[in-house]
Amino acid sequence: MATEETRATTSAPIRSSAGTEPEARTHPTRAWATRLVVVGIVLTALNLRPAITSLGALLEEVRDGLGMSGSVAGLLTSVPPLCFAVFGVMAPRLARRFGTAAVVGAGMAAIASGLLIRPYVGGTAGFLAASALALMGIAVSNVLMPVIVKHWFPDRVGSMTGLYSMALALGTSAAAAVTVPVTDALGGSWRSGLALWAVLAAAAVLPWIPLSRARATLPGAPEGPAGSGTGADTGAGRPDADGLRITRSRTAWALAAFFGLQATAAYITMGWMAQIFRDAGVPARTAGLLLAVTMVMGVPLAFVIPRLATRLPHQGPIVVALGVCGLAGYAGLYFAPEAGAWAWALLLGVSNCAFPLALTMVGMRARTRAGVAKLSAFAQSTGYLISIPGPLLVGVLYQHSGGWGLPIALMAGLMVPQVVAGVLAGRDRTVEDEAAR
Repeated sequence: MATEETRATTSAPIRSSAGTEPEARTHPTRAWATRLVVVGIVLTALNLRPAITSLGALLEEVRDGLGMSGSVAGLLTSVPPLCFAVFGVMAPRLARRFGTAAVVGAGMAAIASGLLIRPYVGGTAGFLAASALALMGIAVSNVLMPVIVKHWFPDRVGSMTGLYSMALALGTSAAAAVTVPVTDALGGSWRSGLALWAVLAAAAVLPWIPLSRARATLPGAPEGPAGSGTGADTGAGRPDADGLRITRSRTAWALAAFFGLQATAAYITMGWMAQIFRDAGVPARTAGLLLAVTMVMGVPLAFVIPRLATRLPHQGPIVVALGVCGLAGYAGLYFAPEAGAWAWALLLGVSNCAFPLALTMVGMRARTRAGVAKLSAFAQSTGYLISIPGPLLVGVLYQHSGGWGLPIALMAGLMVPQVVAGVLAGRDRTVEDEAAR
């Protein structure tokens, strides 16, 4: 499957907006743009989770500072998937109008602005609104990253998705690990500790500025008259994905369910795992390090798993292996949260690598760049809608049960349908073919 997609994508020329053949990929202009895209992808990925994991590390301090109840804190941990669902679906349309690079650059600017102002706006409502601004920038970048990878690196989807996922995991774990120590070094103010991450987001704006000015070099969207590349995407005798009705594909629905359930587990972990360890008697700094260990497991595995996935015709065995690790980690949290804390953090870190696997399957389950864009927007937006109730329900169960038994049982129970959906999504087929039938 991956080999056929690669040959089809690379064998056809990519046309410019004027309809002429482009210069070779080795042309200096194309070469500098490619290098800049790699830098942009890495910096963007580094900024896609610190807004969430830095908050998870300081959630108790934020709750005390803003006077949040457990239920409201659960709502706060549900805001990320809600924003990803609402704003992510807008990404392909914005990219068609303004250009992919411009939209991603604006997304990074939104992240920087939201992170800078949210600790200082005052009150829970203002904190939520500023968080939503940052999450809006994350949402559009989430959807457009697979499209950029598909266009610029059609013969290296697995390795580039791995690089992107590895950088994402690095940013996620770094925010979890250093937020508490940095906050202590800045005088103990959680506001300063959260606002500091705006600097990294501001740096990520820079690579996309020249790329957005050279819109003809980087297509504004996977389809459309300007740099659409539809001739390259469709290939001889293959249907154009512009008219693709993605909801007709069972694989698209399975991938959306898999994406949603793994996102549920990930955001529960990012929002609540440090609190689970702290309530079990683990010191705050150690709890932050445990969360960082969970996140940092994605650094090497996020590079290995996509490469392995593209070499397999069916990704089901990887899905099952990750699910078993997750169930083992939840069992450990239930029976011995403090005694085996490091082991449970490692196991849940492995399980959370379902995210780079889902991103890789987005690139593999569609043949065309337009198909990838539509599948990415559908799977992520629908998936994040599915994931919204999970973190909120965990907060409610935690507050009303007075412990973590019921929330952990819920997390373990959701792992079973996640594995089933992932096995179905991992079958060797494309959404274009399913929609056509």
